Amino acid sequence: MKVALIGYGKMGKIIGRIANERGHEIVSIIDIDNLSDFESENFKNADVAIEFTAPHVALENIRKSFAAGVPIVCGTTGWTEHLPEIKKEVAEKGYTLFWSSNYNIGVNIFMSVNRFLAKLMNKFPEYNVEMTEVHHTQKLDAPSGTAITLAEGIIENLDRKTNWSKETEINAQDIAIKSVREGQVPGIHTIEYDSLVDTITITHDAKSREGFALGAVIAAEFIIGKKGFYNMRDVVKLD
Repeated sequence: MKVALIGYGKMGKIIGRIANERGHEIVSIIDIDNLSDFESENFKNADVAIEFTAPHVALENIRKSFAAGVPIVCGTTGWTEHLPEIKKEVAEKGYTLFWSSNYNIGVNIFMSVNRFLAKLMNKFPEYNVEMTEVHHTQKLDAPSGTAITLAEGIIENLDRKTNWSKETEINAQDIAIKSVREGQVPGIHTIEYDSLVDTITITHDAKSREGFALGAVIAAEFIIGKKGFYNMRDVVKLD
């Protein structure tokens, strides 16, 4: 598999190493200093691009990949208000996009557990649910894309919650998400169901960026030869 990397920070370098370890070839690396390489033959000849950059450039990077005819795996969060329009373009024009808020396999197992637990807790209105997410200080978006995906999974299955809000509940229908930025934490997500008599807590604690990078390469392998929009639920297939 010929891979183009869009973004060559910490994640991009780890993805490149893991892709090489799995027998793939890095044919193009695009970063802030060589954006013109989207027009290069090396980029256009890639089987897939993997994008980990910043929220303000992700959408443009996706569209440049579409224009070059290169399927893309996007790991950038914080831009997903545009996701509906991108999904429409993918469907109408036959593009290929893989986007997930988190590529860690364990996180996606955790997301499935989260949805199942929310479904169980629908019968027990005495429990209120809140969430805390902790990430490194370089993370630009808050709450994290993973936290938002987890909140959406709860809302789908817990009738008494219809929205999420930052830090504190605005009303009883909100899931409060507290965001903490400290040190070099790769990502910790904790969901807490609290009542007057007890507390139920589930947590996922990422130990390094390796799991995110491996998942992104697995996603790239998954979309080869496919058209349409995909995410990690298509890969993990737990529910």
